[in-house]
Amino acid sequence: MPAQPLDDTTLKTLVADAIAAPSMHNAQPWRFRYRHADRTLALRAESDREMPEADPSTRGLHVGCGAALLNLRVSASHRGLDAVTTLLPVPADPDLVATVRLGEGPGGPVPPTDAALAALHPAIRRRHTSRYPFDDRMIPDDVRAPLTEAAHCEGVEFAFLPTDHLERVLVLIREAEGFDLSDPAREAEQRYWTRDTRAEAPVDGVPDYAFGPTDASGRAMNRDFAGTDIVPGRAHALFEDRPQLALLRTARDRPADWLRAGQALERVLLTAVLHGLVASFATQPLEWPELRHLLRGPDLGTGHPQMIVRLGYGPEGPCTPRRPVAEVLTIEP
Repeated sequence: MPAQPLDDTTLKTLVADAIAAPSMHNAQPWRFRYRHADRTLALRAESDREMPEADPSTRGLHVGCGAALLNLRVSASHRGLDAVTTLLPVPADPDLVATVRLGEGPGGPVPPTDAALAALHPAIRRRHTSRYPFDDRMIPDDVRAPLTEAAHCEGVEFAFLPTDHLERVLVLIREAEGFDLSDPAREAEQRYWTRDTRAEAPVDGVPDYAFGPTDASGRAMNRDFAGTDIVPGRAHALFEDRPQLALLRTARDRPADWLRAGQALERVLLTAVLHGLVASFATQPLEWPELRHLLRGPDLGTGHPQMIVRLGYGPEGPCTPRRPVAEVLTIEP
């Protein structure tokens, strides 16, 4: 029997889950187009949401699209739908980053791979970036192991930095943050993606309430979205002395690898939520080629670094805005 057509409500729910993913500066650089005729959902990158200063290669854009793709796969598995995914299916159309053919499930026991994805579904709406101080409690090995395995499921390496390498990476993060603040073009680009919620009700970008406090010690590893501006009433707080940072790496460094890295990143983050962890990112040195190269030192591991993730126990971050599903989804006959 032919598969039953997916109703529009289900499609909108799938895409609503997909766009809960993180993206660079919360730019949400994606658009979806569904064709009922072949039950295929196409994921396209939106070029007008690129960041030519901080992300000229569009590596970060692809990582964000990959995270949305993982959420889509999780949502499909949760609803018993097969999701046959193809990355970069049309070389002549690089904005078409993936297609997902949504088939009906077998109706029997859920395969273990699909069950593992489906189990992540409750974490999609609970995952938020937390730019607050974390406490000093160490993440135990029996929690670190599933995070590493989550990335491995997507063909990507994920490893926590050992103590003797942590300070080196923190230095690179702070150097990159300083470079950003001294580069007028980059600061202007970042300011374009921040939102003053006293003046607008945003649907994208980083709202001022999500900036988090400044580090009273000056050692913070979070990106300061306020830049050189002063935010009235912004809190000061002491952050952890030894943050628990992990590097996410791929064997190669092509657009398909960036998409895999994004899927691995989101799978790690959803797994972290289910284990009671919160997370933020320290991508600044990845956006300066000379600093990213230093992250490839043999003592830090092999492969190409795609993300620096800070994990730990602490307050959950606030929910940041998302564009309406109707703005990012087109449904064709």
